[in-house]
Formats: sequence, C-alpha cells, structure tokens
Amino acid sequence: MTSTDVRETRPRILLVGASRGLGHAMAAELLGRGWDVVGTVRDGAATGLHELADRYPGRVDIERLDIAEPQQIAALAQRLSGQRFDILFVNAGTANRDQDQTIAEVSTDEFVSVMVTNALGPMRTIEALQTLVAGNGLIGIMSSGQGSIGNNEQGGHEVYRGSKSALNQYMRSYAARHRGDGRALLLLAPGWIRTALGGADAPFGLEETVPAIVDTLLSKRGKPGLEYLDRNGRSVPW
Repeated sequence: MTSTDVRETRPRILLVGASRGLGHAMAAELLGRGWDVVGTVRDGAATGLHELADRYPGRVDIERLDIAEPQQIAALAQRLSGQRFDILFVNAGTANRDQDQTIAEVSTDEFVSVMVTNALGPMRTIEALQTLVAGNGLIGIMSSGQGSIGNNEQGGHEVYRGSKSALNQYMRSYAARHRGDGRALLLLAPGWIRTALGGADAPFGLEETVPAIVDTLLSKRGKPGLEYLDRNGRSVPW
C-alpha cells in the first residue's frame, strides 16, 4: 500500500479555528488518534498548527480563513471543492473586553463583533462548507454552557451568553431545515477551560479536557440529528 493509499484510508476533519487554544489542542489530539487535519488560521503568521504540520508530515493542511469575512468563506469553499471530510467542526469564540458589562452598556461595535464571530460567522461557514461533509459525517460547532437559557440562573457575561444562545438557535433552525439528513449535528459545550478566552482562573486545563471533548465529538458520529452536549457527552438544557 502506498503512502497515498494510506492517507486515503485515514479519517479527515476540517477544523475551522485551529491555530491556538482549544482548536489547536483538538487538532493535536485527533492527529494522535490517526486523523488527518485540514485546519484554518486567520493570517499567515506561524502558529501551533504549523508546528503540528512539521511534526506530522503530510497529515496537516493549513488554510487561511477569517470567518467574519464572507468572501474568505466563499474562497475556502472553492479551494476545497471536491474534497470530502468525515467531520466539519467550527471552533470560534470571542468576548467583549469587559464581560461585566450589561447588554445595555456594551458598545454597538463590540456587540456586533461578538455576534458576528460567535454566531453569524460560524453559521455562514457551515452553510458554505456543508457539501464537503460525507453524507454520514458530522457537522459541529463549539458552543458554550453559557448559551443555555435554562441554566442561566446567575446572569453575567451577558453579551457572550447572548451570542452563544443565538448560535444555538440558528443551529436548531439549520437542523430543522435539514431534517432527514443523515449527518450528525453537534453543539459542543466544552466547559470553563484555561485558554486565552477562558482565562487563567478557569478550573480545568487543556490536557485534562480535550481528550473528553474529542471522545464526545467522535461518539456523535453516525447519530443523525442535532444534540447540545457537554464535553462528557451529557445533554445541556437549551
């Protein structure tokens, strides 16, 4: 069997947002489990994903994408046209600078920026790239437990919460429009993890959480329909 034949037998993921943090850690975990990764970065600077490409020759392809730019989404879809992936997973997240601000206090520009990055951009990306996913594959997005309306008893982080709740709603609409599709759909709530977004006070690190995140992602394969799950595979209240 040639190296090309071997590569064609390995499962593939298109991981949007894989340069650092959770996305990079997921890419590393999946590579260690025998997956090939096409990962996106926002600019041409060297990232952790480039280091993974050096460590795993021929198994990591790097594409540039800013999900806030519709033209870049369309260009990526064109570049990857004809390829097939077992999983498309969109890992995107940002927050306004002062998360103690109420929805009435945040500036319009910051509100728009968070909503575009956390809700509009991911859904545009899925709509544009969905045809690249195998008919029995999986389409997923990184959501958050803070997007749960049912669990919101403490308040706080209002802009971020709202953006993830909006994402969840839009994904439910997507699922309704694609009822009967054989693909599995997943909104994944990873928990509070020490990343650039989660901050240094988060109780969990990447090393102890990412294997469970990947376990849950892979266990959803072959199960059509939308689920909103935490990293341990438990349902999160909408």
